[in-house]
Amino acid sequence: MAARSSIAIIGAGSVGSAIAYSLLLRQVVADIILVDIDQNLCQAQVQDLSDATFLSNVRIRQGGVAEAQKADIIIITAGAKQRPGDTRLDLIDRNFKVLKSILHSLQPIRSDAILLIVANPVDVLTLFAQRLSGLPKSQVFGSGTLLDSTRLTNILAGKLKVADYSIHSFVIGEHGDSQCVAWSAATVHGTPLLKIIPLTEAEREEIATTTRQKAENIIKVKGFTSYGVAAVTSRICEAIIFDHRSVMPLSHWQENLDCCLSLPAVLGRDGIISTFPLHLDEKEQTFLADSANGLRKVIADYKEEL
Repeated sequence: MAARSSIAIIGAGSVGSAIAYSLLLRQVVADIILVDIDQNLCQAQVQDLSDATFLSNVRIRQGGVAEAQKADIIIITAGAKQRPGDTRLDLIDRNFKVLKSILHSLQPIRSDAILLIVANPVDVLTLFAQRLSGLPKSQVFGSGTLLDSTRLTNILAGKLKVADYSIHSFVIGEHGDSQCVAWSAATVHGTPLLKIIPLTEAEREEIATTTRQKAENIIKVKGFTSYGVAAVTSRICEAIIFDHRSVMPLSHWQENLDCCLSLPAVLGRDGIISTFPLHLDEKEQTFLADSANGLRKVIADYKEEL
C-alpha cells in the first residue's frame, strides 16, 4: 500500500462505488475519497464501504472538490448511465456537460495529478478532459479498451484451456462499436495465437462480436455494468501508484490520428510514458483509421465549446 497516496473518485454511483470497493480490497492507497453531487448517496456509500475496511485498513471517506484537487489520481465516473440500446456515443451530450462542470470545479488541479476518465464515451471525454483540465496529455487518459481486451483474453483462454495471463491480446480503437481486435498481434506465451489456433474469419468475427456486445447484454438485464470496470480501474491505479510500467490498451492521445483512442501504452507514475508499438496488418490498420475518423467527426461538433 502506498501510505501517502490518495485517490479521489468523482461519482458515487454503481461504477464509482465498485471502483472504491476494488481499490479498498486491493490496498492500492491508504486514502480513498468519494465525491458526488448527491451528498446523501455519497454518505451512504461511504458508510457501507467503511464496513469492509477491516479487511485492508484503508480509509474511505466522503469529500468535496477541495479534497479531490489534492489527490494523486482523480477518477471521473460521474455521468449518465448507458441505457439499453444506447451506443456509448449516444451519451456524449449528457456527459459532456457533466465533465465540463466537474473540471471547472476542480481547478486548480495539482500539476502532477493523474486524471483517469472512466465515464463514457470514454475516448471523446478523454480528449475533452485533456483540453479542459490544463494538465499535460500524458497525465489525462481513459480506461479505454482494457476491459474489452480482458473479455477477449478470457474467451481465448477458455478456447485454449490456458490461464488468462498466458495470452496477450488487444482490442484497439474506440471503446465502442468501431473497436477492432488486433488478431495479428495476439500471442500465447510468445507464439502467434493464430498459429496455435487457426481461427477462420467467421470464428474471429464471432469472438469479436461477443467481446463487443458483452456490456450491452449485461445492461439489458441489470441496467449497468460495474464489477469488470472496477477491476480494470484498480489495476490501472496500481500501475500508476507503484510505477509498474505495465503495457495496457488505454485511451490516450494519438498525434497521427488527431484523437484519443486505445492502443497499448506503457503506464507508470507519470501517466502515459509512451505508446507501445503494435504491428497491425492492413485490414486492422484500416479499422483503426475508420475508428479514429468516426471519433474526429464527433469531436468536431463540440469545437466551439472547448
